[in-house]
Amino acid sequence: MSLTLFTNGRLAQGSSLTSFSIDNDAVIAEHGKILAVGQTDELKLQLSGRRYRTVDWEGAYVLPGLTDSHMHLSMHGMKLGMLDFTRATSKAEMLEMLRERAQITPPGEWILGLNWNENAFQPAIAPDIHELDAVTDRHPVFLTRTCFHAFLGNSEAFRRAGIGENTTDPVSGAYGRDEHGRLNGWVYEEASLPFNQAQPEPEYAVKKACIKRACEDALRLGLTAAHTEDLRFLGSVETMLRIYKELREEGLAFRTHQLIYYPFLEEAQKMGLRAGSIDEWLAIGAVKLFADGAIGGRTALLRKPYHDAPGTKGMAILSQEKLNDITQGARRAGFPIAVHSIGDGAADMVLTSMETNRLDSHARLPDRFIHAQVLDEELVARMSRLRVAADIQPRFVASDFPWVLERLGPDRTDYLYAWRKLLDAGIACAGGSDAPIEPLDPFLGIHAAVTRRKLEETHDGYLPEEKLDIREALRLFTSGSAAAAGETDQRGLISEGYAADFTVVEQNIFEVAPDSLPKQKVLMTVVNGRVAYQ
Repeated sequence: MSLTLFTNGRLAQGSSLTSFSIDNDAVIAEHGKILAVGQTDELKLQLSGRRYRTVDWEGAYVLPGLTDSHMHLSMHGMKLGMLDFTRATSKAEMLEMLRERAQITPPGEWILGLNWNENAFQPAIAPDIHELDAVTDRHPVFLTRTCFHAFLGNSEAFRRAGIGENTTDPVSGAYGRDEHGRLNGWVYEEASLPFNQAQPEPEYAVKKACIKRACEDALRLGLTAAHTEDLRFLGSVETMLRIYKELREEGLAFRTHQLIYYPFLEEAQKMGLRAGSIDEWLAIGAVKLFADGAIGGRTALLRKPYHDAPGTKGMAILSQEKLNDITQGARRAGFPIAVHSIGDGAADMVLTSMETNRLDSHARLPDRFIHAQVLDEELVARMSRLRVAADIQPRFVASDFPWVLERLGPDRTDYLYAWRKLLDAGIACAGGSDAPIEPLDPFLGIHAAVTRRKLEETHDGYLPEEKLDIREALRLFTSGSAAAAGETDQRGLISEGYAADFTVVEQNIFEVAPDSLPKQKVLMTVVNGRVAYQ
């Protein structure tokens, strides 16, 4: 039955999400939309004579459905079944975890791991190729750093990838070498492609299972939707559409907004897809591309050299000419662009491309500036003059500080992870996790936006002038995500005509201590008027 009366809830009020209502406690939903918001007795009168079902929120606090504006469902699903180094605190611990996995993995099969971060190790050193070989030479080992822009491989992985001592670096990547010029196991950016190509293609059932695991985990955490890019894992637009269609038919209630990785744009065009097309469950978004790498591996492109490595400014994934060509092609196909841009050098390139190839004034979806971690006053001013949304990940502050201060130096702190300055400049900001790089839990992201520190720390926050209040942080994951998807008239509010998407929690998040936010218990997740998790 589609017609549903949700009762006995404390509803987050208005577009500013300033408090929970003391008057309205009920919602009528039908066909996935909110028909009315009001008091239970009044809404029951409106439904007199009609058949409907009732869902009792039992006095819990009801938020507009939370949306993660930037993550990777496929990779998060993979993480749930892979060797995960998130909790490793040293190189020795990382190698021991790898040794345990090798003991239960059939010889010859790939061992894949992810989320190691040598900056969190004591001392801050990652394994090299010889130490990986000492653990196992019977398995190809390929390990993905937490930033997903740097990797480690053992000799068997290099052999299967066809990479030897005399292999030259690709234009948009590099193979790490020691002081003698020998391979040291590190792989940067698109130099990882031969390793990915050497791995066996996952079967369709494996790909589908990854997506299902990730969606179910998102619902458990209170997310009603995610903006994701999965085509590099799924392999085709046709496969992506098929998987999500089958999962919906099998009863999975979760919305996705799919970015199209630019090599798949031609396939999307042939299928007649345009930005915003498909249905209420799956929307096609912008064309995704990369301008640079990440700060952790020093591959983010800076205007001036790294403070702790004066010999490098990072690397551009694409030339300005190529970036302009891709942007122009996306415009012709009717798509905005969504560009991974972390360093200020990359930001300059991306903004130049957006300024040169202006988004059509009638386009429903804005361009998207993903990450925006290192900026300056001039770059923010240029962003404010464009129709662009910033996809920010508050949890990066908790993960990257304090080591990022040494990496970038004291002269670049004014606009470092500067969420407050972006909002003050009138730039629409959407909140995401970049999972599996960071935890998917949206309340961890909200906590980081409010405190600008790790949960276990007690100081006033890193660059505390950039902290957001709880209402601003919550809007990142509600109306902010809706703005990035061109859906401000459909999602992000508990209001008539909006989607019947709700995240139901145990505590009043406007009143709890900030460090209690990650301990928030999700009681129910409602998507399109359906209870998708309880």
